[in-house]
Amino acid sequence: MIESVVNEIREFSKRSGLYEKRILVLFSGGKDSSLALYLLNEAGLNVSALTFFHRWSWRETLNWAMKFTKKLGVEHYLVDVTDGLLRETAGRKGPICINCKKVMLWNAKWFAINNGFDVLAKGDNANDKIIGALLDQCRTDIRLCGLPRIGIPFFRPLIKYTAEEVEALAEEARIRPYRMYEHARRRQWREGCPLQYIDREEIVTPKLMDLAYRVNYEISKLARRKKVRMSVRVPSFEIMCWDCDEETLRDAQEIIAKFRRVEG
Repeated sequence: MIESVVNEIREFSKRSGLYEKRILVLFSGGKDSSLALYLLNEAGLNVSALTFFHRWSWRETLNWAMKFTKKLGVEHYLVDVTDGLLRETAGRKGPICINCKKVMLWNAKWFAINNGFDVLAKGDNANDKIIGALLDQCRTDIRLCGLPRIGIPFFRPLIKYTAEEVEALAEEARIRPYRMYEHARRRQWREGCPLQYIDREEIVTPKLMDLAYRVNYEISKLARRKKVRMSVRVPSFEIMCWDCDEETLRDAQEIIAKFRRVEG
């Protein structure tokens, strides 16, 4: 299946003139973006990776991402967006992810423009909720779309493949990202960062962001040991878990109790 997809990307790239372009892949270190980077590299395109991180990012997944690009022999840029994230989120109500994506998107645009990249690439698949208002602006194949508000084309090599097909492709390519065993929003592995677990309607502060990181880091260690997926909302300390048994929940409550005592 990998060979077929790579050939399809080659043919599309020839028709679209992508072999004459420098492509910057927005690379989180998750399965989708890892697969997109892998496939474009296999197709012989001129690709580099761009990873954004901040003070509350998981260091384990960042380390894995750096090892992955080194193995591929792909140039990898790391950009700290902590200051921009704080400007966009502190003092506002959650959820934080909307503002974070805004910061990353505009940083990606200007990074690409200032460093001579012609195209941005993403790992969106057919299950992602993007075929709608955003891509209605596309007048050609939605795999390569120039968005007027951004001013630089986006290449989505996986957009016609379902999440299940992406899973199969990643497994065939032996792409197995480091997992924090987060609960995430869906059953598929859709991990992100601990700041997504700040309670809705809560005013975001650096102190609350620190708490979301510290609690969920400890919870993730428990989840990894128990091979379940679990996260905790803050400041409510609501536990979210797929397939937790009573013993695991008791262990999680003990971790939370320690944080409650510290927080007073």
